[in-house]
Amino acid sequence: MVPKVLLLGWGFPPNISGGLDTALGELFNQFDTRDDIDNELVLPAEFAPEGRDNIIGVPTGEGDIRERINRLAGEFVEHAADADIVHTNDWFGYGPGSRAQATHDVQWVTTFHSLSSDRNRNPPDRELESEQRIADRSNHLIAVSELTAREIKRHYGGDAHVIYNGFSAAEHTGRDLKAELEIDGKMLFFVGRHTHQKGIDHLIYAMDDLRRDDVTLVIGGSGHLTDRLKRFVSLLDLDERVRFVGYVPEAELGDYYASADLFVSPSLSEPFGITIVESLSVGTRVVACESGAAEVLPEDCIVEVEPSGRSIARGIERALEMDTPIEYEERTWETVADEHVEFYQDIVSE
Repeated sequence: MVPKVLLLGWGFPPNISGGLDTALGELFNQFDTRDDIDNELVLPAEFAPEGRDNIIGVPTGEGDIRERINRLAGEFVEHAADADIVHTNDWFGYGPGSRAQATHDVQWVTTFHSLSSDRNRNPPDRELESEQRIADRSNHLIAVSELTAREIKRHYGGDAHVIYNGFSAAEHTGRDLKAELEIDGKMLFFVGRHTHQKGIDHLIYAMDDLRRDDVTLVIGGSGHLTDRLKRFVSLLDLDERVRFVGYVPEAELGDYYASADLFVSPSLSEPFGITIVESLSVGTRVVACESGAAEVLPEDCIVEVEPSGRSIARGIERALEMDTPIEYEERTWETVADEHVEFYQDIVSE
């Protein structure tokens, strides 16, 4: 039996806001090449790509996130009438998934790419409540790493099946960002949302603690903490050694990774870490705190550190001294799609 699966997302490459959108885009594109799954994807119209018959863009209008999700939910439930499985992601899938489950004879699958406690110092109550309800009501839970599965169990008592993300490769053109930014010594690179979860303040502390002054940190991305981080850099008198480059377009991201001597991921919680594997794909070594990606990589690909300035600084120093080639077996998105389809087929055959 070919399972009919209706998925719910928020963004889709190149219109993405984070790793969830990248992962869902990669997975969905793999599904499109197969004849053992029948799939559709519902997205907000403003992020949906044009010209894809099985991607349904729903206008979500103005208002806060909950109002927009409610508008998305109605059409999601309508399309679920012909599905065997509805597959949502993270806390925002609670309303659409639970309504589809209550309205139709479908199995509801939820993937947790991260938890609200991963993303927020003080998680919003509505997100925590939604995650608990998902753990209680979803027919099946998926986690992107053993790390995330443990957290789902610890916080909500839910048992999740682990399907790791694939390794996204970064495309680079040979453009030398280090030269363009006039960096003479070593270049460190970070890119991501400027939120508490990403631990950027610890990375800035590490720059103050480094025992060598020939290192410049390039920070890409933006967020609600950007201005505070810039003030922090100035207070530590690091303006000459820390550069904020703002939003990095996807087309330029590979050149930033490739130009850097190290990519640094100081996240307090990194359920998987797509930026980690993107950096490795162009041959740039990584210094990172605990991550799901480390569970499927050889130890010498990542210099693992604690989320503190001192530990990150020592990790950077160790990594800059390493000259062994980076070798690992790529986990393909085709493999990820295989594991999802097998999971779906087990569900519909129950």
